This record gives sequence, C-alpha cells and structure tokens, in this order.
Amino acid sequence: MTQISPDRWQLPDGVDELLPDAAWRVETLRRRIVDRCHSWGYELVMPPMIEYLDSLLTGTGETMDLQTFKLVDQQNGRTMGVRADMTPQVARMDAHALRGDHPNRLFYTGSVLRARTDGFGGSRSPLQFGAELFGHSGAHSDIEIIRLMLATLSEAQLAAHTLILDLGHVGVYRALVEALDLDDGTGTALFSSVQRGSLPDVQALLAQVPQATQNNTAQLLGGLMQLRGDTAILSQARSVFANASSAVLTALDSLQAVIDGVRATYPDIEINIDLAELRGYSYHTGVLFAAYTQAGDELARGGRYDAVGAAFGHPRPATGFSGDLKMLADATQHNVVTKKGIFVSAGIVDAAWGEIVRLRESGERVMTELPGIDNAQQASQCDRVLVQTQSGWTLQTLA
Repeated sequence: MTQISPDRWQLPDGVDELLPDAAWRVETLRRRIVDRCHSWGYELVMPPMIEYLDSLLTGTGETMDLQTFKLVDQQNGRTMGVRADMTPQVARMDAHALRGDHPNRLFYTGSVLRARTDGFGGSRSPLQFGAELFGHSGAHSDIEIIRLMLATLSEAQLAAHTLILDLGHVGVYRALVEALDLDDGTGTALFSSVQRGSLPDVQALLAQVPQATQNNTAQLLGGLMQLRGDTAILSQARSVFANASSAVLTALDSLQAVIDGVRATYPDIEINIDLAELRGYSYHTGVLFAAYTQAGDELARGGRYDAVGAAFGHPRPATGFSGDLKMLADATQHNVVTKKGIFVSAGIVDAAWGEIVRLRESGERVMTELPGIDNAQQASQCDRVLVQTQSGWTLQTLA
C-alpha cells in the first residue's frame, strides 16, 4: 500500500488558510470597511489577480519585481505576474479605464501573493485592503486619506487614542541629495547608509563629494538622521534646516499641515515623527505614514506618490494607504464574537419552510438538521431552536 506523506498537506511557508471562525471575523471586518469607504465617497474597484508583467511592474510596481510570481500565458507566450500589491493596478485603472482630470477616490480589497516573506514570519498571502485618492496634490488629500485609514481601523474596534501614527516626509532627504548630483552608485550607497542609521558611513561617502562640503549637506544629513520623536521635533527640524533650500522648508510645512489636520479630528492619537524614514523612496514623493498598535504591530501604511501617473502616460498626484485584513482581524480577535443561529429539526423543515425563509431574509442564520447524524452535535452550533406552538412558530433558547 502506498503511504501518503504528511507533508503532502502542508501549506507553503507564509501561506495560510482561514477556518470558519477566523474567516467569519475577516469577512465581517471586510464588509464593515467596504461600507465605511463607500460612505466617504470612495468607489469600489476589483483589479485582476494576474496581469502581463510589463503592465504589472510599471510605476510603483517596479519595486515589487522580486516579490512577484511569474508565469507564461499559454495562449500567446507573454509573461504574466500574480499581483503582489494592488496599488499599481489601481493606479493603472485611474490612468486608463477611469482617465480624466477630476479627482478619483477608489478603494479595494483582495488577495495578493508574494514570492518572499518579510523575514519576520509575515504572510505571503495577505488579504489586502486600501484606498487611493488621485488628482489632488495638497495636504488636504493626505489628511483625508489618513483620516480614512484611522476610520477603517475603528471598524476593527481600535480607537485612535490606542494607536500610534508614524509620520515622515521623503521630500527633506530628496531635496538634500538632489543638490549633490550624485552618480547612481554613490546615491545608492548613501541611501543605504541613511536607512541603516550609520552616520560614519554617511560622512565617509560625502567626504568624497565636493558639493557636500560646500553646501554643508553632510552636516544637514547628520542632523536629519537624529530627527525622530514626537511632534515637537518639527521645531528642531526648522532650526537644523534654517539655511536649507526652500524645498526642505516646504516639506516641513506640508508635514505640519498634516499633523494639524489629523489632530483636528483625532486629538488624542499619539504621533511620532521620523524624517529619516525613507520607506518606498523610489516611488514615494511626499508624506509617509503608518499606524501601529501600542505593542508595535503595524496595521496599515501609506503615503504620497505623485510620480506614479507618469509611468502610465497620465501624470496624476496620488496618495493612499493599504493594510492586511487578516492581520487586522487577528489584532482584534478577542473583540469579535462568532454569530450564532437557529436550529430546525428535520421533522418540521417542510412545514416551517415559510418561517425559515422569513427568518433568513430578516438576517438570521438558520441551520436545518440533516437526518441520520447526531442531532445534538448539529444543534451545538446554534443558540436557539424553532418550535411550533398553538399560537404558531416561536424560538426557544437552547441550553
């Protein structure tokens, strides 16, 4: 007899499945978030799971090349990719299918698949949710997107005062290094050193760049790497960059406007600033933000990416956020109660069919008995039972 290896049923690392209770938590949360985004005037879109690679990795998608599973279309031989992130797809839809000069507010939910984990046991198959606002370049749209992100998190019973909002702005670093006119190799090495927080490496690199000494960039970048803390850090930043270019000061003004806007509606939220945070630097162009629990678990993140439209032939300012519904549901698992239902014994199903239909259409969950199977086991999934009395059909509580 052929033996079946137990590994046959093992899922790949980072790929998970949701059993009934978990699936119900996630789906309930998804419905709430969909309704919330719709109430804000955002339109639901559903991008395809696979696209041709030259489209999927255009614009912001170029950074996802190593995360993308690739396959060949058997009909024409072209290479396709399984989406690892839905944001580039939504940007393509805005630029082509919904092309126009007016603002587009779009939101989405759907599964994505990633070729690699993040190195910390993260999922390779998140259930992504998010929203994007195209067509407006001011701080008001950044504020709206952050407010919507916090509103979606509230659907998971996460109050703003229990969260940490991290803010940054890539425009400060971008303005400082653009003045140096660095070659690609030096620029990449400098970026890596700043990301690692290695000031000695930054100083060693810039010592070889004459412009850095002439315009004091080395000192300014050193100061940038120390600028992290609460919102009071912006006052210190204005002092550090008092003689910097107008682009640096404009970035600080934009960040202050976002802080003021968020505080106006969420006065109790904890806000942290990190001006050396350069996540997504290759495509982000302005404010960066992320929401965390007090324990440090990331719930959602986003930022401004005005350059994305140009890659699709339709330049558009854009800002948005995304998160993982499964991770968000896990963060609030103890707050969610699985819905119970009504049990109907097999002997009365036909007679009670009209009442069963009425109960289901009113939103109740009704389960009918399957004959020949232990009745008690089936009924254990319900908290009430339908019975017939002289006055008609009624519900009784199950012990």
